[in-house]
Amino acid sequence: MPMNASEAINFDTHKFVKHLTENGFTEQQAEVLAEEQVNLLNSNLATKANIEKTNANIQSLRQETNANIQSLRQETDANIEKTNAEIQSLRQETSANIQSLRQETSANIQSLRQETKLNIADLKAYIEESKADLLKWMFIALAAQGGLIVTLIKLLP
Repeated sequence: MPMNASEAINFDTHKFVKHLTENGFTEQQAEVLAEEQVNLLNSNLATKANIEKTNANIQSLRQETNANIQSLRQETDANIEKTNAEIQSLRQETSANIQSLRQETSANIQSLRQETKLNIADLKAYIEESKADLLKWMFIALAAQGGLIVTLIKLLP
């Protein structure tokens, strides 16, 4: 959008042309150069309207960024709450599993104790049976030895 010299910068073209003509330029050369200088300044310098538009864009971007940040905060907070709920659920599940394992282990230990007591009782009974059998065979062996000794004594003159 073209603008005049007074919008962008206070540039005295008359003084500029006068200075150039005093230093060897023709008036036409000085005027063309002054016009180009004004165009150059106007096309490269920001006007108050440009600055206001840029500030408005910055403000709009700032608001958009703040909205995005707020949205991300809400999403993050929701994710944190969801994660905390999942952690709590896992804690409860783990606690229940530990309790179940304790009960199973306790029941297994109790069962093993009972089996061991029964095995010990069976072993004691077996030992007692073996003792009785051993004693029976010892008495039979003693009786047989005694009978053999008596027979030998009778047979010997």
